[in-house]
Amino acid sequence: MILKEVNNSITATEFLNVARELYKTDQFWVCPLDKDIEAVFDPKKNNFHSHGICTRWVLKSENGELIGRIAAFINENKAYQPAQATGGIGFFECINDTKAANLLFDTAKNWLSERGMKAMDGPINFGENDSFWGLLIEGFTTPSYGMNYNHSYYQKLFTDYGFTVLYEQITNHLELRKPFPERFTKIANWVANKPGYTFKYLEVSKLESFAKDFVEIYNDAWQNFENFVPLETKGILESFNKMKTIMDEKLIWFAYINNEPASVVVIIPDANQMIKSFNGKLGIIEKLKFLYYRWKGVNRMRAVVMGTKTAFQKLGLESALFIKLKEYVIPKNQYEELELSWVGDFNDKMLSIHEATGAEFGKKHATLRKIF
Repeated sequence: MILKEVNNSITATEFLNVARELYKTDQFWVCPLDKDIEAVFDPKKNNFHSHGICTRWVLKSENGELIGRIAAFINENKAYQPAQATGGIGFFECINDTKAANLLFDTAKNWLSERGMKAMDGPINFGENDSFWGLLIEGFTTPSYGMNYNHSYYQKLFTDYGFTVLYEQITNHLELRKPFPERFTKIANWVANKPGYTFKYLEVSKLESFAKDFVEIYNDAWQNFENFVPLETKGILESFNKMKTIMDEKLIWFAYINNEPASVVVIIPDANQMIKSFNGKLGIIEKLKFLYYRWKGVNRMRAVVMGTKTAFQKLGLESALFIKLKEYVIPKNQYEELELSWVGDFNDKMLSIHEATGAEFGKKHATLRKIF
């Protein structure tokens, strides 16, 4: 086997082509856009490079066939929070061969060890956890935009190497034309009409202001979770700007109590329904097709993140946000399904909200850790 570090345009293209080769007969796989993956490794487009480092490799067979790839990275803001210094691996793809997989894992492990790491988490992203995060272990159906999809045999490759589950990531699905449970609706309508409570959808013309509100809510809501690192407005503004091409302003809702940012839900149309035929490319033809598909619309959405400030978590704000969402969605007669992805198995409150809406199980990913 031949292993090469990605250090030029040829190996960068090969890195992208590994996935196309491994999934070329898979009916469910949707090729991520090349530009989205390349952006992760571009310091000009990914602000994580300002507080971390990364690299990646491509694996070929002796006769030159693409058979695997892996990336390794160190996020200085998070690496030293666990009991041991921990780096990350991601974008792992491999044929069903233990030797090939172990060579990729060993290469990443050695690179991380040389830089002081004592463990590695994976598969994760060198960026926010809303994209390219987790190993799919249940629900091998068509993924939504940003959600990892992989062959079922990957789980054995990881566990055979010594990875163990750090936490599971639960994705539930909500049928939008199905009425919410009566109790949920009653609470939602009561909350939506309380004095001092206001609800606003995101306005692109005021993106920076909403990004600040999002950061304020998120950092308060997640502050008590293990290994939490506060978000910065710059990074969220970057994420919002990336979403612009597929964003529907009225799918992103904020709740305020006496004008204080209190709760948020960020939902995006599922771009994978638009790009499935693109095979990762976004040339002129694909861009024209994308504009047409965007105009035509898709029938699935993905809830990327939900959060409520700690002081407001028992007030039912999330239910009111869902009601506001439905008030917009149902008359459009377009969207049929909302994917609620993903929630860690440690987040009982959010999982309870999913249950209260009547959502049903969809998928399960896992974030794993290998201690050296």
